Amino acid sequence: MFKAVDRELKRKRRQLRLRKRLAGTSECPRLNVFRSHKNLYIQLIDDTEGRTLFSCSTLKESFQKVSKTGGNVDSARKLGLAAAQEMKTAGFSKIVFDRAGYYYHGRIKALADGLREGGLKF
Repeated sequence: MFKAVDRELKRKRRQLRLRKRLAGTSECPRLNVFRSHKNLYIQLIDDTEGRTLFSCSTLKESFQKVSKTGGNVDSARKLGLAAAQEMKTAGFSKIVFDRAGYYYHGRIKALADGLREGGLKF
C-alpha cells in the first residue's frame, strides 16, 4: 500500500549516505541530478560557498530543439553532451558526480556517459 513512499524513503537514505562522502569545490564542483518522470535536471554546486554554478535541464529552450522529449535514455545522453560542452566553455573540466540516491542505470547512466563523451572527467 505504501510502496511509492517506501521507495522514495529508501532513495533519500541512499542520497544521505552518498552525500556524506561527496563534496564539491570551486575547482571540482558537485554535479547533482534530479530525475522526474518526464525530465532531468542537473546542477553544478560549490559546497564550500553553497552556490549553484551552472544548471541545465531537458526543459531548456536550446535543448528542446535537440530532443522533443525529456524522459528517455536518448534525451539523457543528449543532455549530457550539451551540458558538457556548456560546462567546458564555462571553464569546468573535472566534476564530482552525485547521482542523488538514484540507481546508476538507465537515464542516470546515459547522462553520465554523455558527460564523459563531452569531455568531462569524474
